[in-house]
Amino acid sequence: MNALTIDGFTSRTLPGAGDVQIQVAVGGNGPAVVLLHGFPQTHYMWRHVARQLASTHTVIVPDLRGYGRSDKPAEDGPQTYSKRTMANDVVNITGALGFDHFGLIGHDRGALVAVRAGLDHPETIDYLGILDVLPTLDTWSVLHGVDAKVAWHLYLMAQPVGLPEKMIAAVAPEFFASFLDTWDTDGSTFTAQERDYYIDSAVAAVDSIVADYRASAGIDLDMDRADRADGRQLAMPVGVISQDWGAQLGFDAAALWRAWAPDLTYKATASGHFMAEENPGEVATFITTLARRQAATPPATSAAR
Repeated sequence: MNALTIDGFTSRTLPGAGDVQIQVAVGGNGPAVVLLHGFPQTHYMWRHVARQLASTHTVIVPDLRGYGRSDKPAEDGPQTYSKRTMANDVVNITGALGFDHFGLIGHDRGALVAVRAGLDHPETIDYLGILDVLPTLDTWSVLHGVDAKVAWHLYLMAQPVGLPEKMIAAVAPEFFASFLDTWDTDGSTFTAQERDYYIDSAVAAVDSIVADYRASAGIDLDMDRADRADGRQLAMPVGVISQDWGAQLGFDAAALWRAWAPDLTYKATASGHFMAEENPGEVATFITTLARRQAATPPATSAAR
């Protein structure tokens, strides 16, 4: 598999949490913003947005642990792929690049890592941007009845170690291709080379991808429940851009997010799930607007975080 890279960005391998090595693409100059990819993709999904942001920001784009060219440690317990551990990866690599605070944007799985980073490291995250996902606790609470079939893969990968890995490995190219094809609204978001690259990358990471999802049905859910019970919220400015899944599943996404993020802006988009590739201009504008909003936050409010 030949890895695709972001033109004009430098690839580096940096230490994450523990002894895990994280592959990172870095480009641009200015305040740091970190972009976290979703499933079933790699950092390459940010190529268009990253190049746009690089004129005003240092843009840091990692492969999450278990994905792409980052290490894929064996799952030796629920912590291995907990979003807390993955958030610690992000804080570590950004610190290794010389930044003690940064903006953080996540899509899909990467957004769940970003939320955990915002809850665990409020002094480090300047602002938080979320693309097309709900917090873990709310994801499980809104899925019910036959409408939950849209998230069938969540239930498959939530099963104990062994069976889901074997089932997916048996048809791995078809399994991962089904999401790229179903979630690509008009079939024009990826070139054939890009589609093959995402599929090949995911096929090489079946066990770690399943472990990532399994954590969200276990330890990540437990962490969210504990935070909700303690009244913990995201203290920084938060922006969410999403498809309107609530119309199908019967929930108010903005209200669910506001329970976690009092300083929230929410936007529904006509773009599909892969919005950073389908409409990168809209996503880049969303991020720069969020960054400007944070910069305008009165110092007393920032200090209170």
